[in-house]
Amino acid sequence: MAWTKYQLFLAGLMLVTGSINTLSAKWADIFVAEGCGGSKEHSFQHPFLQAVGMFLGEFSCLAAFYLLRCRAEGRSDSSVNPQQPFNPLLFLPPALCDMTGTSIMYVALNMTSASSFQMLRGAVIIFTGLFSVAFLGRRLALSQWLGILATIAGLVVVGLADLLSKHGDQHRLSEVITGDLLIIMAQIIVAIQMVLEEKFVYKHNVHPLQAVGTEGLFGFVILSLLLVPMYYIPAGSFSGNPRGTLEDALDAFCQVGRQPLIALALLGNISSIAFFNFAGISVTKELSATTRMVLDSLRTVVIWALPGAGLGGLPPTADPRFPHP
Repeated sequence: MAWTKYQLFLAGLMLVTGSINTLSAKWADIFVAEGCGGSKEHSFQHPFLQAVGMFLGEFSCLAAFYLLRCRAEGRSDSSVNPQQPFNPLLFLPPALCDMTGTSIMYVALNMTSASSFQMLRGAVIIFTGLFSVAFLGRRLALSQWLGILATIAGLVVVGLADLLSKHGDQHRLSEVITGDLLIIMAQIIVAIQMVLEEKFVYKHNVHPLQAVGTEGLFGFVILSLLLVPMYYIPAGSFSGNPRGTLEDALDAFCQVGRQPLIALALLGNISSIAFFNFAGISVTKELSATTRMVLDSLRTVVIWALPGAGLGGLPPTADPRFPHP
């Protein structure tokens, strides 16, 4: 069955905004700036605050949904209204999966390169396909099973490349291995999220903007509240802030104030995730969760095509770990 123009548009939107999302997140990670209280310059490593920003971008889709619905009131067009009433709490489980998986991936992105990060995210195709068979009753064609096997082979190659390649001051081998394992673990959680979204969106015919915005609302509120205890929880070597805690949001805001380009990177991350998740939910509704994950993995082509293996083409900052040639 040939794709419609609208479906092709959604696929292109996923590819472009998804690539911007990965690159902007990694761009923010490599900046260095002074923190609060006159602390010395250090990298911007605040994965959980970045995840809050991601949910803020998703939450903005809910505002767009209600604006469109108000505009459609009094007209015969009711495309922004769900055909069946549904309990918003249905999207709490996928929101929790999104929050957990995204936070783990932002932590992992601090430990490995953007190129390897994007390649290993392809593992989500494997788990989404298997979960679709197990929980949605889908039957995969032979070509899809062959694609899953090819993906597994590709992941093995990427893992071996990370093990055998030389690692400079940017990432130690132990960090790279830990980061790779965290990425794989996060993909299992993301695959569960995809299956839950497909089930609820199909069953209740929820508008994509409303689905993304509802998940964003849950994730933004819950993770924002969790930033408070994270400020006091020691994290040891996993911490990227001077206080050695799981997350230091105050330190992040101080760094943003001293290095405005970090704010630009975060803004790119927030805005791109809003469009990316809208396109992703739309593809799930129009096609399937497995198709969505296949399209998502095409970001790898863009990330690897850009020069620079560490970031994917974006120039390093004044961080001494990233010397200019």
